[in-house]
Formats: sequence, structure tokens, C-alpha cells
Amino acid sequence: MDKIDISIVIVNWKVRPLLEKCLDSIIADVKDFAAEIFVVDNDSRDNTSEMVMAKYPQVTMIALSSNKGFATANNIALAQARGKYMFLLNPDTEVESGFFKTIINYLELHTEVGILGPQILNSDHSLQPSIRRFPKLFSQLFVLLKMTNLYPNNRIFKHYFAQDLNYNQEQDVEQIMGAAMIITRSAFEKIGFLDEKFFVWFEEVDYCKRAKKKNIIIRYLPTAHILHHSGTSFAKQNMLRKQLFFDFSLLRYFMKHRPIWEVAIIIIVIPFNLFLTALYAWALKYKKKS
Repeated sequence: MDKIDISIVIVNWKVRPLLEKCLDSIIADVKDFAAEIFVVDNDSRDNTSEMVMAKYPQVTMIALSSNKGFATANNIALAQARGKYMFLLNPDTEVESGFFKTIINYLELHTEVGILGPQILNSDHSLQPSIRRFPKLFSQLFVLLKMTNLYPNNRIFKHYFAQDLNYNQEQDVEQIMGAAMIITRSAFEKIGFLDEKFFVWFEEVDYCKRAKKKNIIIRYLPTAHILHHSGTSFAKQNMLRKQLFFDFSLLRYFMKHRPIWEVAIIIIVIPFNLFLTALYAWALKYKKKS
């Protein structure tokens, strides 16, 4: 069996034009390494599978008959992946020149690292915050009660969103954004697959939390860059549906990693959150009509 340096896993849903740009950037940059690329399509119904098979014969195309969610779709490809490193990447991204050389050389030299997160940039090349600390009760209550805009300078928010972090400095962190996550084979064997009970949101937070519980190092590397055209795929969902996904995933995370009394408080607050979300969605719709 041939040695594979890196397995690249992309879960796609209805962002075909961006997926093409993503694949073009990968293929142009990874040619110096033995790589395998998986695209798992969550039933986009836009001829994505046909496009990938016709244009990118080197890509393993996995077309699902229904939308299985982020975690399940990734796991389907991870079960087949043979790489020393596994790279979970969003389809609305582009790797910059020299990306793979930077991350693979770095991981070869720093074998203590289990999960690596690159610097993520917006479409205009401005910095996109990609590091957070683990969710705790007060930070998530403030999020559920829509207080992030009312009190943006609150110290609880600043801590949770890691606003004190120097993004120009290489450092160990608690969690990285799931849009671009490199996992070593040895770390994967200890942590296992993503939790498929998370349909979308918090699956990478849960994965990083499980890694930390096994004393696996998660590191942020500012010298490796990707562009992230943020939220393009999931923006197609309506607001209340997205909030339901978020609330369910948050509750799942708390059930796994937080005390039961905190779980009870989250359960009590979720109906208020859904009411506020519905009210906000109605206000936006009314404003467009007026």
C-alpha cells in the first residue's frame, strides 16, 4: 500500500462554485506530497457529484442520498482515509500557496502536536477569528439570550471568544474552528471519530474537548493560511431552523461535558432563545416589507 502523507476531507452542501475553487487551490498546492482527496456531498442536488467526477478524477467522490450532517459525512471519509495527517476542510475555503508544505513540515518537526489549526482569513484577506475557549454556562446563557450585541465588551464574551489572543503568535489553544482542522493519525487513533449526534455546530468543539481530556496538544499556527468565505453553505437555511440546530448541539455538548445542573438551566433557557429568534426573524421580515 502506497504511503499517503495527507488525507483531505471536504463535506459539501450546495456550494458547487466555491467547491471548484477549493479543489483547484488544493490540487495546485499539494502536488509535492502524496495526498488523497475526498469530497462527501450531502445531497446538494446541483450536479456537484457529476462535476467532481468529470473535472477531478483524482478525487474520491462520495455522494450521499440525504443530508447526513457534518460529523457523519466526515466520518464516512475518515473511515477510508489512509493519510498520516487528516485535514478536515470546508468547501467554502481556498488554501494559499505553500500551505501544505508549511503544515506538513511543521508537524514532522513537532510530533507533540495532535491537532493543528491554521490562520484563517476572510475573502478580503483580513483576519477571521478562529480560536475560542471552551463553552461554559454564563457565556452560553449570554449567547442564547442574544446579549452579544448589547454587551460586546463584556469580559465573559471577551474570554469565550478569546479576544485577548495574539493571532500572530504560534500557541497552544483550547479549540480551533472546524473549517480547517488538521489531525494527526496518532491523535485520531486516541480520540476517534466525530460524534454523529451533532448534526451541525459544536462537533469540532466536542472533538477538541475530547482531545484535551486525553492531553492531546491543539496548536494554532499563524504561518499557514487559508481563505474562508464564511458561512456560505449554511446561510441557505432559515434563521429559526439554524437556531434549532445550534440549540440542540449546544445542549448535546453540555450533556457530555458539563454538570447536570447546567444542562437543566440550558433546557429552561432554550424556549426563551427560540422566542427571541422568532421575534427577530419576524422583525427583519417586516422591515423588508416596509
